[in-house]
Amino acid sequence: AFGSTMFTIAGRLVGSPLVNRARLLVALPMVMFIHLIATGDLLPLNAEGERWFWLGLSGIIGLVLGDASLFQAFVMVGPRISMLVMALAPIIATVMGWVLLDEVLGGQELLGIGITLAGIAWVILERNSASGTSTPRAYAIGILFAFGGATGQAAGLVTSKIGLEGDFLALSGNLIRLSIATLAIWLFTALRFQAMGSFNRLRENRQAFLLLSGGAITGPVTGVWLSLIAVQLAPVGIASTLIAMTPIFLLPISRIIFKETITPRMVLGTLVAFAGTALLFL
Repeated sequence: AFGSTMFTIAGRLVGSPLVNRARLLVALPMVMFIHLIATGDLLPLNAEGERWFWLGLSGIIGLVLGDASLFQAFVMVGPRISMLVMALAPIIATVMGWVLLDEVLGGQELLGIGITLAGIAWVILERNSASGTSTPRAYAIGILFAFGGATGQAAGLVTSKIGLEGDFLALSGNLIRLSIATLAIWLFTALRFQAMGSFNRLRENRQAFLLLSGGAITGPVTGVWLSLIAVQLAPVGIASTLIAMTPIFLLPISRIIFKETITPRMVLGTLVAFAGTALLFL
């Protein structure tokens, strides 16, 4: 929740594309250091080529394309609405798993999907003037960007599940995803001759750099690391449900930081969406 808040403010200062690629560059050496402490290796070079392919593809889909869309949504509609729409990610992943991996969808899962969709729709149809947009069209485009972020995260989860098959360490998988995503996005930036311009803009706007660095620490580094520990040590359903509480934490943050008017409908719709996610996993 704090990471998405800092990314939102930084994105409004220097633009979401720069924030997306810069936070990966900040997060990568931190995750490499954690991996070195945990495993003794700076990179999981002993991983099979097939794992590198699927986890690298997961990083490009989720961390590059999906997060680029999400960060633009942060700027346009704010982190609270964006992360609420991101609650669709496990639903999209569940449907993808049903279609691509032959996973079974039962009645409880379908009911959870329906409840989550209803809660999200109820909230986003009540447009808030403090959401960072000035027109209904811009608000709708921001929602579409958030949906793109959810789709990217879901596709990234499905492809990472293929890459993590067996007893492969989740921390190593996350490092592969992050390293390939960082390499891909900065190679693309260099080919467009924007690399030096990116560094210059960050040097000129130290506030944005500090914010995206803080977001990198609380999000891709600490948040992802703790979520991996949670999934390893607790039942996946319980861990996933607790991780999905981000929009609830963002209610008071959005009120204090972004001066949003939080209506009873927003609170109730968010809780309904969370209940649907809990039903889906539990």
